[in-house]
Amino acid sequence: MTTPKSPQLAVLPTADENDRGSVAQILQPSGWPVPKGYANGMAAEGRIVVTGGVIGWDADERLADGFVVQVHQTLSNIAAILNEAGARPEHLVRLTWYVVDMDEYLANLKELGRVYRAIFGAHYPAMALVQVVRLVEKAARVEIEATAVIPR
Repeated sequence: MTTPKSPQLAVLPTADENDRGSVAQILQPSGWPVPKGYANGMAAEGRIVVTGGVIGWDADERLADGFVVQVHQTLSNIAAILNEAGARPEHLVRLTWYVVDMDEYLANLKELGRVYRAIFGAHYPAMALVQVVRLVEKAARVEIEATAVIPR
């Protein structure tokens, strides 16, 4: 009896090795297709920064109408929280998205990509996307949790 070989794991740095600003590594098993817009896994060492579920309201707790507009504000809010800890978008290692309508998310992929890159650049951490029945704020269309690791 032979034991099946597990896939080899490629560890890809997310930044130039000389750049100590980000030491997160993308974990990409060899032979797996490279995902678009997210990473299969991330590895990092340092100070952990975790957000709660962040929604797309402004400083006055007003939610804009529209999915993409709420995503833009949600990602901006996450960037502001990261900034408070001294973290930058390239320190993100995980995002968990909760949406109330998966079809709404899928129908807006190109626009969401533009919004995401405008705020976080081309850094794509591990991500999960979950459809939920509703969020605490009834008018919210999306809620996102973020985890970042600031290098030591």
